[in-house]
Amino acid sequence: MPEKQDNALKEDNRRPLATRSAGWAKWLANLLVKYDVSPNFISVLSILPALIGAWLLACPNSPPHGPNTLFAVALCVQLRLLCNMLDGMVAVEGGKQSKVGALYNEIPDRIADSLFIVALGYAVFLPWLGWLGALLAAKTAYIRVLGGALGLVQDFRGPMAKPHRMFVMTLGCLIGAAELYFNDSYHALIITAYVIAIGSALTCVTRTLAIAKQLNQK
Repeated sequence: MPEKQDNALKEDNRRPLATRSAGWAKWLANLLVKYDVSPNFISVLSILPALIGAWLLACPNSPPHGPNTLFAVALCVQLRLLCNMLDGMVAVEGGKQSKVGALYNEIPDRIADSLFIVALGYAVFLPWLGWLGALLAAKTAYIRVLGGALGLVQDFRGPMAKPHRMFVMTLGCLIGAAELYFNDSYHALIITAYVIAIGSALTCVTRTLAIAKQLNQK
């Protein structure tokens, strides 16, 4: 019975993702399990596309970016998210969990988030906005984990949780690519940076209020 309760608690503290049930995702996760790929390795690997994407965004010689560059950044964002999904599937569904898995699950996420968001600020010549967005994004994760440390189920609500931030980043890059092609401007990227920062601030507030409400009800 305690083992079942522990498994249920771990499942409650997983980010809900509809794509986990997709056939291609299960096939890919099973393939990684078959070849004995460590979920911790996949977690660390997620930093690589973030590094590439950040370099493409913030490289001093690249702004103003070409459409192909922004398409490549959008692809890097999605590869990062793919790693983030597969590490959990290999660990939980594949039975490869480890005692240090939580560290590998969280720390590379914070690094990848910061790389993308800080680089976005430099790409639009507003470095303070990138650093602010990265700080607030890290704060959303801190508040979520704090709730768990207080004995509550971790709260993954938005409006700007990690999947939402990366969706906004991907969409901003794709729209930005079209804008550069047709208008040679980058307003979409500036809006993207502001949306991530403001949305992350709101997420900090909503999660804090939710935790306070649950603590008062206990």
